[in-house]
Amino acid sequence: MAKDKKQQKYGAEQIQILKGLEAVRKRPAMYIGSTDVYGLHHCIYEIVDNSIDEALAGFCTKIKITIHKDGSLSVEDNGRGIPVEKHKQTGKSTLETAMTNLHTGGKFEKGAYKVSGGLHGVGMKCTNALSEWMESEVYKDGKIYKQRYERGIPKYDVKVIGKLDDPEKTGTRQTFKPDDQIFSTTEFNYEIILKRIRQQAYLTGGLTFVLKDEQNDREHTLFFENGVKSYVKYLTRNERTISDVFHVQNESDDVWVEVAFRYTDDLQEKIMSFANNINNPEGGTHLTGFKIALTKAINDFARETQILKEKDGKLTGEDVREGLTAIINVRLSDPQFEGQTKIKLNNPEAQSAVRNVLYEALKEFFSESPSQAKAIISKTLLAARARKAAKAAREAVVRKGALEGASLPGKLADCSSKDPAKSEIYIVEGDSAGGSAKQGRDRNTQAILPLSGKPINSEKYRLDRVLKNDKLKELVIALGCGVGDTLDLSKLRYHRIIIMNDADVDGEHITTLVLTLFFRHLKPIIDQGYLYIAQPPLFKITIGKQKHWIIDEVERAAFLAKLSEEQRARAKIQRYKGLGEMNPEQLWETTMNPENRILKKVTVEDAEEADRVFDMLMGSEVPPRRKFIQTYARQAELDY
Repeated sequence: MAKDKKQQKYGAEQIQILKGLEAVRKRPAMYIGSTDVYGLHHCIYEIVDNSIDEALAGFCTKIKITIHKDGSLSVEDNGRGIPVEKHKQTGKSTLETAMTNLHTGGKFEKGAYKVSGGLHGVGMKCTNALSEWMESEVYKDGKIYKQRYERGIPKYDVKVIGKLDDPEKTGTRQTFKPDDQIFSTTEFNYEIILKRIRQQAYLTGGLTFVLKDEQNDREHTLFFENGVKSYVKYLTRNERTISDVFHVQNESDDVWVEVAFRYTDDLQEKIMSFANNINNPEGGTHLTGFKIALTKAINDFARETQILKEKDGKLTGEDVREGLTAIINVRLSDPQFEGQTKIKLNNPEAQSAVRNVLYEALKEFFSESPSQAKAIISKTLLAARARKAAKAAREAVVRKGALEGASLPGKLADCSSKDPAKSEIYIVEGDSAGGSAKQGRDRNTQAILPLSGKPINSEKYRLDRVLKNDKLKELVIALGCGVGDTLDLSKLRYHRIIIMNDADVDGEHITTLVLTLFFRHLKPIIDQGYLYIAQPPLFKITIGKQKHWIIDEVERAAFLAKLSEEQRARAKIQRYKGLGEMNPEQLWETTMNPENRILKKVTVEDAEEADRVFDMLMGSEVPPRRKFIQTYARQAELDY
């Protein structure tokens, strides 16, 4: 160790100064989160957020986003336009300064913007730095100003390129083409952008968004006068509702607060929190204020009306949030976020503002709408009883799982390794496939748990009912980490959990049921990247002595297309209806051998969309599911 230290130089020559936007190009993920599809679209949002800040300041009423045929994208607004006069500190145009100097912008001083999403003066500079080229056009003073950049470097000084037809017109148009040297993909996804701007249109009532795709000739215009109240109606459009939409907007301690929510008969809570229109997926102080106010207001009213007795104790936050769909949006002058991607709000004044505004409004709402209040409280009391039952069921599972050896499920063929990082468990459909898997596995690192029949649907039932289902209870015990709010990942016995089912309709149904359990009650396992789906082959193609394992119909067609006429005539195609048809050696070779197998890692990139899809496909409401099936039936590969 000492020798290594002596050989390492650390002097002035080791200190590197990155000029301009070089730091962004060198470490793009530090600024935009990643260089995949997520990071690519984050570049759009940095520009759109600037236009939204103009709207929040009262100077912009329309934002237009266009995907162009050459793969570039433009964002145009009718705000005030970025200043173009010479900046006293840099000696260059303010536009060039704003586009090329990190930590410069109009958000640092309170004069330009009372509230904004930008904090660090980094946003659109990241987009500029990570673009093959970018062009800025500013409309003001009856003129059109322009500057072009290539990988963040200006190609010429800001110049006037023409006069405006309307001398009163103002605004900014930013056009950029993402750099394929940086991003793994440079193709914009219309649906991803549409979802984001729909959300922003809801959050900024009265602001018009236009999204246009010149490549595929499609366009959407979005405008919602009622803001987040409309958003909650949209999110609960396919739910069986218990209450009307509650809505309040007010100001407290210089923090503007808007909250809307509605109760449904769903078992899940869906709460989204925003600060200055920026989504904070990990919540923060505004979410904490919301939870405190909601829990206190419902408990106070339930006590005052004698619906809740002393012997019942207090309703918990978990009780009052079951079936709740809520939007919290605050606007404040100096937001403090965690990281450039703003995942969490830290301002303490946001907590007190939301708590005060919401609590007072709820007291008034409950007193003026007693029937709505009683319906909500009845829902929370039912949730409280179910919580107590679920707690008992969880504790029973934990107690049983805490024992060694004999406490593990009888059908579990465990691996000999006790190191979770080296251990994996296959959740297999049926005893037949389980038998082949047990014989073909690597006993040192691979455990096998067969599930006979279809497990209960975790979307339709509370956790206490789910854990009464032997199949799912055995799975939870085998994993060893608990379930729900008792889940402790440090106790997880396997760091690769692999769902392995037949490649037919029944197998896919069982996979979906198991996925539903993980998404609703074991989600930290998904978040940590421990859940996978095996890809067993559907076909074996034999040509002479050569065997080729084929995953699906698409791969089979592609494989056969590459063969000569003579090879196609000799090819013998065997279709496997289930894993049980494979002998142990075949199952190991195709699906379990780490050197050959194909595993799909389960991830959740869009929690809101994932929640909607699970609710639609696995929930109790039939019409949305029927509509989905009718829409996509022709695209499905049906197994007759």
